[in-house]
Amino acid sequence: MIAGYLHGFLGSPAVWDGIARDSDRRVALPGHGGGDVQPTWRANLHVIARAVAGTQIVVGYSLGARVALGLVAEGLHPYAILISVNPGIDDAERPARRAFDAEWARRFREEPLEGVLDAWEAQPVFAGRPFRARRAERLALDPEQLARSLEVMGLAEMPDYRLAVDGRCHLIAGARDAKFVAIARDLHAPTSIISDSGHDPTLEQPAALASVLRSLGA
Repeated sequence: MIAGYLHGFLGSPAVWDGIARDSDRRVALPGHGGGDVQPTWRANLHVIARAVAGTQIVVGYSLGARVALGLVAEGLHPYAILISVNPGIDDAERPARRAFDAEWARRFREEPLEGVLDAWEAQPVFAGRPFRARRAERLALDPEQLARSLEVMGLAEMPDYRLAVDGRCHLIAGARDAKFVAIARDLHAPTSIISDSGHDPTLEQPAALASVLRSLGA
């Protein structure tokens, strides 16, 4: 069985080193080496659908998990494994989230990238994680495309897919990531919890994550 792997925001296909198998397909998202960000959420979804065509499972982390869920919800892929996924927000929450993403987009456009990465990685959901190992890859990204990714593929622009989370999905969360463990448990899909991991098991517990993925057929 061949799986397609989708990284998160500020990531690259290299985050799956030691996790994905050689036969799997590791996809660069739009704005992250996979071409320019397209004008709408669904336009980007269709670009990624073409990139994972022919795979039996699509595995995504964070932004990649939201994309993977979109592929399943919109009938573009049969099955997804979603790592640290936010499946969507209420319309009432969108203005505040849009403003949050817009401020980060402004910073990516206007401030030195190194400093913006320091600030991004200091957010509570990421704080204390060993991101320095990925700093060179992150500094190679295009700040304008990162800004566009936030504006077009951010949570405020993504449809609310909560009702689409079902037996076509398997959820994974890090045990120390209380927010996303709670999100997973509120959804109607089987869930695996990665011990001694926070929000990013690809970085914090890659071997344990790989073991769970193999048990799920990915």
